[in-house]
Amino acid sequence: MTPLLSLVNVSKGYNDGAREVLVLDRVCLELDAGITVGVYGTRRSGKSTLLRLAAGIALPDTGAIHFDGRNIAKMSSRERGRLLRSQIAFMSAADWRANPGESVAEHVATSLGSEGLTLREARRRAMRVLDLVDAGSVAEELTSSLSLTERARVMLARALAREPRLLVLDEPALLPSLGDRDRFYALLRDTAQQRGIALLMASEEMTALQGLGVFVSIADGELVSTGSLGTVVPLPGRRRLGAERGGQ
Repeated sequence: MTPLLSLVNVSKGYNDGAREVLVLDRVCLELDAGITVGVYGTRRSGKSTLLRLAAGIALPDTGAIHFDGRNIAKMSSRERGRLLRSQIAFMSAADWRANPGESVAEHVATSLGSEGLTLREARRRAMRVLDLVDAGSVAEELTSSLSLTERARVMLARALAREPRLLVLDEPALLPSLGDRDRFYALLRDTAQQRGIALLMASEEMTALQGLGVFVSIADGELVSTGSLGTVVPLPGRRRLGAERGGQ
């Protein structure tokens, strides 16, 4: 069976003045449909770069990235954009953007602008997905008035509105309350499971990744430990640390 997402010997770097910095070093990863994977890493470990490559937002310097058998790196920018609008959704708390005077329902509905839906149909779908993430009560509120907890749920609703097959999340909920964080991540896991969505999520907090099917650590641009429910391919000769597996 062809994996939903496959990264093969993917490397990525950038120039810092006269110095070249290697962010990812020949990373290999396979993710099957419906599998949930948590990526743990500290700041500057390479996890955010890994996720942006997996979502097709950035391109690798070397290696191949396939989504459902198609090489993302060989797609045109228009094709990658279409993929992000239809089958892959990316969410990061740091990327929150909202227009002044915009209601929550409008914010979610406008993400469906290229779906060929009428405004009424887009709003109807937005209301359904807001209810799904327990944010229906703030549908008519202004986005500028939302609490951090409400904002995280609205961002999730916007990501889910296009009914993606793969949801990629980079530190998706920077919430002040442990209780709010636990409830948000439980909602995220349950929603992905119920809808059969593959989930790839990175965080600096171990607790955010609890309950996911596969656990992966990244350090200095290398995957260094894996769980066993999805397929994560370590490089030959690379040191593997003790595997950890999240609960179901």
